[in-house]
Amino acid sequence: MKVDGGCHCGRVRFEAEVDPAKVLICHCTDCQTLSGAAFRTVVRVPVNAFNLLSGEPKKYVKQAESGNRMVQALCGDCGSPVYGSHLDRPTYFGIRVATLRQRDALPPKLQIWCRSANP
Repeated sequence: MKVDGGCHCGRVRFEAEVDPAKVLICHCTDCQTLSGAAFRTVVRVPVNAFNLLSGEPKKYVKQAESGNRMVQALCGDCGSPVYGSHLDRPTYFGIRVATLRQRDALPPKLQIWCRSANP
């Protein structure tokens, strides 16, 4: 499925080819803190299926509970989270579904890190 989206202010814009079956909800405490919500909805896409159209996201690197170093890409102007990826082996981007114009057509299929989920 072809999708497009971007940050709130429009500086960072992108398009991607996504598989609707790969939409997930992450309940990890990092996603909760970084999104300011109880969970984050993500669709994973191979790096080669993502095309940055404008802007250059600011990148923040964090260490996950797994020990992996993860890049958090966000707009340097409005702060909208755009995607995440592994720092050392970026094979996919986890696009933040809320940034997509087609978000209503991408219901989650899987939930992960449920042990951290809010009741």
